[in-house]
Amino acid sequence: MSKGQKTNWLLLGGVVLLVAWPLLFVKGDFEGADAQAGELVKELSPDYTPWAEPVFEPASSEIESLLFAFQAALGAGTIGFIFGGYHERRRQQR
Repeated sequence: MSKGQKTNWLLLGGVVLLVAWPLLFVKGDFEGADAQAGELVKELSPDYTPWAEPVFEPASSEIESLLFAFQAALGAGTIGFIFGGYHERRRQQR
């Protein structure tokens, strides 16, 4: 096994550990920041009325999670496409 393969396996193991550790050993309520902020506002100022309403309200939290994941994937793909274009342009200039 070459040094590059060992590095790849170590990196893959690190990623698996970073994903698995919180799922297996961290106990708690994984609530979103928006929900926490809303609860805090209600606690600090019970008579507060929101001045804006959501444009689109998903039917369930699963759909909301799906849309959030889609948005993240679209953003990551766009950034990857841009960096790939820069990389290829630089490679062609050499």
